[in-house]
Amino acid sequence: MAGVKANWLITLLLCIFVGALGIHRFFVGKIGTGLLYLFTFGLFGIGWIYDLIMIVIGKFTTKSGAKVAA
Repeated sequence: MAGVKANWLITLLLCIFVGALGIHRFFVGKIGTGLLYLFTFGLFGIGWIYDLIMIVIGKFTTKSGAKVAA
């Protein structure tokens, strides 16, 4: 249980501080969209804000489909 919370917290912090570079997406295994975020500055900021909201409400998933939730 603590591992899930740690992953959620790490994902949230990565999104807040370096989310525009897609680092949080690399962390959860989404390499393709991580590269897209890296080259488009978080899809021009819109995708970054969307991901931040999805992480906070518990709807953000890893590459395998597992939810990253608190």
